[in-house]
Amino acid sequence: MLVLDERKLAVLRAIVEDYVQTEEPVGSKALVDRHNLGVSSATVRNDMAALEEEGYIAQPHTSAGRIPTDKGYRLFVDKLTTIKPMSAAERRAISTFLEGAVDLDDVVNRTVRLLAQLTRQVAVVQYPTLTRSTVRHVELVILSTTRLLIILITNTGRVEQRVVDMAKVPDDTLLGDIRARLNSAVVGAKLSEARDLVKDLSKAYAPEEQPIVETIVKTFLETLVEHPDERVAVAGTANLIPVGHEVHASIRPVLEALEEQVVLLKLLGEATAPARLTVRIGHENPYAELSSASVVTTSYGPGDETLANLGVVGPTRMDYPGTMGAVRAVARYLSRILAGQ
Repeated sequence: MLVLDERKLAVLRAIVEDYVQTEEPVGSKALVDRHNLGVSSATVRNDMAALEEEGYIAQPHTSAGRIPTDKGYRLFVDKLTTIKPMSAAERRAISTFLEGAVDLDDVVNRTVRLLAQLTRQVAVVQYPTLTRSTVRHVELVILSTTRLLIILITNTGRVEQRVVDMAKVPDDTLLGDIRARLNSAVVGAKLSEARDLVKDLSKAYAPEEQPIVETIVKTFLETLVEHPDERVAVAGTANLIPVGHEVHASIRPVLEALEEQVVLLKLLGEATAPARLTVRIGHENPYAELSSASVVTTSYGPGDETLANLGVVGPTRMDYPGTMGAVRAVARYLSRILAGQ
């Protein structure tokens, strides 16, 4: 296998950059004219021949130009020394836009729209799952003489509610004590740990009060059950179809795949360490329908926690440095918003 020297890497880098910008196959003369490669057209042609032989670039038709292959994009991404940073104006816009959100749904919807706008790709944001969240507060609200409302608020701003039907709701004194003990036991704990923390809560009460406490605890635990349908938000699907263009044959299966929730969740993958970017190119994706697409993902969460993932899906011919920079920046701002709630 050919070990590419810096000059051939520079030629590959120039081909990727030009093809991403122009969507036209790139020839040796164009490379010499546009890039300061410091060598002749003949030398560039020889380098392109070597790159083509190794499978990094290909000749799509009979044109003299070449385009990058999945293998070429992969090497380009792996050799990136810098990810394009957001400008000061872009950072301010991200911060201002996200900080205006009023609740978790608003945060997620703003994030997915912003990411689609910044990258001009399809953006996907996974909602934080209950199993990775911690309890921020539990509230007990009297609805009537026989009905009580339990409100669970998580550290991500997610709110879950359950109604408790009982023979008679406890008086304010007992209800306040149950609320205080419940919060003392579970606030700051992961939802997956809460069951063990409250299972013996009723033992602290008089025998006649224990059934009331057990009913409230039982309903509280029901709020911890994860919804079977993990939620994702999607925006920017129209970005895959340039204005005035028909839906390209290679794009149609991508659009169809993006309609499937399970596909989106698998594309985002398991939440890993925050700020760690994953780039899957073309045939590296888990679905054949996405063999013409690239997926850039990362996780988000307050501090060192990982709550869920976000990312973008677009053609393999994408601005990788810019897209990776935008995905990383938006994830960091989203993490800060959640940490500050």
